[in-house]
Amino acid sequence: MKRYGQVIRLRPGKLEEYARYHAQVWPEVLKMIRECNIRNYSIFFKDDTLFAYFEYVGQDFEADMAKMAADPKTQEWWAIMKPLQEPIPSRQEGEWWANMQEVFHTD
Repeated sequence: MKRYGQVIRLRPGKLEEYARYHAQVWPEVLKMIRECNIRNYSIFFKDDTLFAYFEYVGQDFEADMAKMAADPKTQEWWAIMKPLQEPIPSRQEGEWWANMQEVFHTD
């Protein structure tokens, strides 16, 4: 299992809409997340910033993320989310949500 932290900005004034969608995530999207070996997924909000945490339990993260990106229902969900979000300038090329470096963990 590998832990991931990611960050992205939420456009000002969009929290209510974003939270409303996430209060009722589409079942197909949740199923795809699980099929792509993501567990314990949470998104937090503070000061127009979203922080996501999840655990990846698969063997090939890139292949699972490609599978998710190819899913039509996930693409539809992302098309709704994308205008609400604003990637941070320091993200790596190809990232939407910027991956973070883990510097501490304890169980």
